[in-house]
Amino acid sequence: MRIKSIPDETISRLFPYMRALICLIKEKTCIVSSKRLAEICNINATIIRKDLSFFGEFGKRGVGYDVHNLLEKIRSILKMEETKKVALVGAGNIGRAIMSYKHFPSEGFKIVLAFDNDIKKIGTETNGIIVKDIKNAAKLIKSENIKICILATPVSDTSKIVNMLAKVGIDAFLSFSPCRLNMPENVKVTCMDFSTELAKLAFYSNNEIE
Repeated sequence: MRIKSIPDETISRLFPYMRALICLIKEKTCIVSSKRLAEICNINATIIRKDLSFFGEFGKRGVGYDVHNLLEKIRSILKMEETKKVALVGAGNIGRAIMSYKHFPSEGFKIVLAFDNDIKKIGTETNGIIVKDIKNAAKLIKSENIKICILATPVSDTSKIVNMLAKVGIDAFLSFSPCRLNMPENVKVTCMDFSTELAKLAFYSNNEIE
């Protein structure tokens, strides 16, 4: 399976499928059709079948998917058989909100370290996570063998932090500020650009959707 041949949109949709399957298991549902999964995820059933076809054959025509088996397969594809450790940099309003989110563990993630450079934030605690000095980030992240980092930092600091942490093993970043420039080539950086997303919403709010 060549990762580069799989569209980013497909990879992005696998997690909603996983979340839906977890909910179905809680409801004691054993078999689910692509139509029902599509209704839960608000995605066209044809798209679901096409997405899954990149990774093999999972369901039976006219029967559907075995919920437990499909969940296991998607977890394996996403390499989420075990909980993923995550570091967070930036303990401001956004950072604290992220640390306060209580459903990460059930969804396969756990924020184990948080950092800031503000002396007023260092030592504070949110949801059991104590904010540490950014000066110690490299050492602690390396000792915990963390590969994923969330950035809730000013735009001016993002590139510097990514380059610093990439050297100690972080190879995937989720940033809550625009961050396309001056990034290492060997890491994956996903940016949550609120202004861009709001601009999209503004467009749709003033235009009829056909």
